[in-house]
Amino acid sequence: MHELPFVKSILNITLECAREAGARRVTALHLVIGQMASIVDDSVQFYWDILSKDTIAEGAQLNFQRNPAIYRCWDCGHQYQLDGHHLACPQCGSVRVQLVQGDEFRLESLDIET
Repeated sequence: MHELPFVKSILNITLECAREAGARRVTALHLVIGQMASIVDDSVQFYWDILSKDTIAEGAQLNFQRNPAIYRCWDCGHQYQLDGHHLACPQCGSVRVQLVQGDEFRLESLDIET
């Protein structure tokens, strides 16, 4: 259920961009979701179908691109993907790390008909 406010925001952005572009219809959205974002594709689709009803975005196809979690070690600077089991830097073993990619949820682009 935590996806609802995110989908509302994506719909508002979509409708504003479509209006500015003079779109008659939005046919597809391209969404980027990070591995650590805890966003469920099916929930996004469910809320999208409800919220976009009776708008020019109704029926638009949602395309999901998943980005892996990437961490940077504060001690040695090494960047690495989380292997699912260990957070520690594989280069030096430090646990002083920062997530640099993988918590995003954004609208990358739209496909429209004018």
